[in-house]
Amino acid sequence: MAKQYSIAAARDQLARLVHDAEEGQRVELTRRGKPVAVLLAIEDYRRLQTRPISFASALKELRAEVDFGLEPEEWLPPREASKGRDFSW
Repeated sequence: MAKQYSIAAARDQLARLVHDAEEGQRVELTRRGKPVAVLLAIEDYRRLQTRPISFASALKELRAEVDFGLEPEEWLPPREASKGRDFSW
């Protein structure tokens, strides 16, 4: 859980809060009791700035890493070949 400080209190303790952030502790800054900003380590910030991969790319990586024992075509039972039921308005 992040430590919470008002902006006024953070101003007085900025050096210590930066040190806490460098050690991995997130520091939440508040104004009138409402969170407005977060102080965090540069590694965490850079990690958050990286562009997320697409679902298709993530699925492809997962399939390459994990052997499910089935081919994707075998995951679901085959669909019925019928055209469906008759319908009219």
